[in-house]
Amino acid sequence: MANVLLFHHAQGLTPGMDAFADVLREAGHTVTVPDLYDGRTFSELEDGVAYAQKIGMDTIEELGVSIANRFPKEMVYIGFSLGVIPAQRLAQTRPGARGAVLISGCVPLGAFDDAWPAGVPVQIHGMDADEEFVDSGDLDAAQNLAASTPDAELYLYPGTSHLFADISLPDYDPDHAFALTRMVLQLLGRVDAESAG
Repeated sequence: MANVLLFHHAQGLTPGMDAFADVLREAGHTVTVPDLYDGRTFSELEDGVAYAQKIGMDTIEELGVSIANRFPKEMVYIGFSLGVIPAQRLAQTRPGARGAVLISGCVPLGAFDDAWPAGVPVQIHGMDADEEFVDSGDLDAAQNLAASTPDAELYLYPGTSHLFADISLPDYDPDHAFALTRMVLQLLGRVDAESAG
């Protein structure tokens, strides 16, 4: 089955992040969820973002890369919001990546590499009226990425929630979280089938 490295969002390694990982594990995949915040979680997104800015986005990115280096190169990288930064960097620059899922975030092409690596499937999920996703330029980045490669799929859901797939947060949207999870499991299933083939 697929080996997955899942990076949490700005509110930290919440119970919802563990719950999402458990769903993937129940499907037979191996999922590791590193804690980039050393045990800290935040009830408000703004507080989590402030903490991330305090320790430095570069620090979080480098920590994610350092953790990945402990694992085989044949990984699928999943990032939620803030976690998209290390996940996307690894998928674009670490040889051997099997796939990526970018949830409620996307970094512009050119930040890590000018092009998405050929043959590496990537899904981008976000809500079409989420201010954090739309106004930050992440939606534009996602649309550009999706237009740049046949390996990319962009899924936009109606709504304003940012962390809509984290069951432990008020932003949780069960219907759209279910749809997202189903698509992620399909990607992991394809990766697994290709590995077996």
